[in-house]
Amino acid sequence: MSVRPSTRSSLPLVRSAPPDRCDTASRSAPDRCDTAAPCPPARTVPPFAPLRVGRGGDRLRRAVRRRRRAGAAGLAVVAAALAVGGTEAQASRGGAPPAVKRPPAAVRMVSAPVRIADAATVRLLRPGDRVDVVAAERTGPPRVVATGARVAQVPAPGHETGEGGALVVLSVPRDTARTLVGAGTTARLAVTLC
Repeated sequence: MSVRPSTRSSLPLVRSAPPDRCDTASRSAPDRCDTAAPCPPARTVPPFAPLRVGRGGDRLRRAVRRRRRAGAAGLAVVAAALAVGGTEAQASRGGAPPAVKRPPAAVRMVSAPVRIADAATVRLLRPGDRVDVVAAERTGPPRVVATGARVAQVPAPGHETGEGGALVVLSVPRDTARTLVGAGTTARLAVTLC
């Protein structure tokens, strides 16, 4: 039979500190236990409101966003003030005020019937095409009578007269229409596609 050793003899003896001395002092320096400061008296914990964890970051982000928006609005106001103040400052220095450009006057378009000398060329045209009209006179060099005129109407297939050319309706400004009519009486007219 084996005999168990007694557990009481295997445990070391530990001195306990007196009740009015701090327990930590006896652990750190067992020889100086008598010189350690006395432990503070026990106190009760006062009641407090529950803590809300994790919401402080949202407040910080919202505050940063508000500051950014306020800064952007301030920059927009300063830019507008500088833009307005710049023109007024230029005028106060004696410089000429900025020129105000008026929109171009609307040009009234009219329909001008024009007889083109080559009927085969007219067959190539479609309504909506842009053409330049050239007047070829017998005595002088050819000259451009109208530029960028829009083709409004072309004759139906089979209605062109071979030798006399073909009639085309062009949409042009009123002054150009007068020039086209005058040129058609003295010269042969031709068109080039733009």
